[in-house]
Amino acid sequence: MKGLFVLVALCGGMVMGIQTPINGALGKRIGGIEGALISFAVGLLCLSLAVLFFGKGNLSQVTHVPKPWLIGGALGVIGVTCSILSVQRIGVAGTLTAAVVGQILVGLTIDHFGLLGVGRTPLDFSRVLGVILMLSGLYFVLRQNL
Repeated sequence: MKGLFVLVALCGGMVMGIQTPINGALGKRIGGIEGALISFAVGLLCLSLAVLFFGKGNLSQVTHVPKPWLIGGALGVIGVTCSILSVQRIGVAGTLTAAVVGQILVGLTIDHFGLLGVGRTPLDFSRVLGVILMLSGLYFVLRQNL
């Protein structure tokens, strides 16, 4: 079953790989923050339709969740805006590589300390080595732009 979710995550990453240059082109034409606004407005429309036709949850419960859980959208805005601004300067591959390395670093920190309700997975040699290799890869992807 975990293999299925590896494929789902891989597909999500591939979609972000397509989204990044599209949003970058939009941002170049209308402005970075404006591009993020349009991207999220279209996303809001799509999600609203998905909830309307396929939703099985209970939106009224949103008033009962811990308030920090509501910042996910704001974090998404920051991430998409950073992507729109970066892709114009360091390219799609550089932007995506840097974003993945950033996600891995945050993920390792969350895992190591068991933050945000996630089970604890301490850092070990292989994880540290993986980060070093990813940082090396980031350098090689970006070295023309440094």
